Amino acid sequence: MSFRTDRFGGAELVPFRRRTPGAAASASASEARLPVLIVMHQESSTPGRVGNALRALGHRLDIRRPRFGDPLPETLDRHAGAVFFGGPMSANDSDDYIRREIDWIEIPLREQRPFLGICLGAQMLAMQLGARVAPHADALTQIGYYPIRPTAAGHALCPEWPAQVYHWHREGFELPVGAELLAEGDDFPVQAFRVGNAFGVQFHPDVTYAMMHCWTTRGYDGFSAPGARQRHHHFADRAVYDLAERAWLDHFINGWLARRPVLAQAAE
Repeated sequence: MSFRTDRFGGAELVPFRRRTPGAAASASASEARLPVLIVMHQESSTPGRVGNALRALGHRLDIRRPRFGDPLPETLDRHAGAVFFGGPMSANDSDDYIRREIDWIEIPLREQRPFLGICLGAQMLAMQLGARVAPHADALTQIGYYPIRPTAAGHALCPEWPAQVYHWHREGFELPVGAELLAEGDDFPVQAFRVGNAFGVQFHPDVTYAMMHCWTTRGYDGFSAPGARQRHHHFADRAVYDLAERAWLDHFINGWLARRPVLAQAAE
């Protein structure tokens, strides 16, 4: 099952607004208690900084691992949104759980619920929308910090973007038909995009300091890949770029969860 559409292509891009304490207090109690669906792809994975940002806003995390048999809900009516995280596997893999996850993304797209795909999750979103996911033509990777450039649409949505962000991937994806490019890069041109209330980012704003230690230890063999940054550069660059990436994530998560289906907005 594939959900391909350009019906969001002409939608107005409304900037994310920061939530204030007063606005948060005025939200209904039932809305504040809605959990966020979290989809992980490894047994030991954690939602990291994204999970911390969601909990700080009062949301519980409904963590599921379809790879290990967890089901996914038939609707997002009882969730504030959904986040699909990364993993060492590929969106092109033939495993049943990969196919099921890609197909499931049709639900937040159809229901116009907030969806965020990170790295592999973004590639799954792109594939659901009919775009191609593939390795770089020259076998380049992005492992470490690399520059990104927000587009005019990206600036309109979220004014402050970090100059460089953390990556760990060997594949990239095309911009889906009807999607809005929010940030671009050099070797992997599509770094962030939006379709309706669904967003995909190729980079990893979720990575905490502890996660970086874990990844750079367990994934040490990845540093020999073309284009990869050596381990010591990860920590040196984090000292320079992490503060801006963390601030961007907090702003992004605030605005992302505040998005509502167009029909519901019209009814109000």
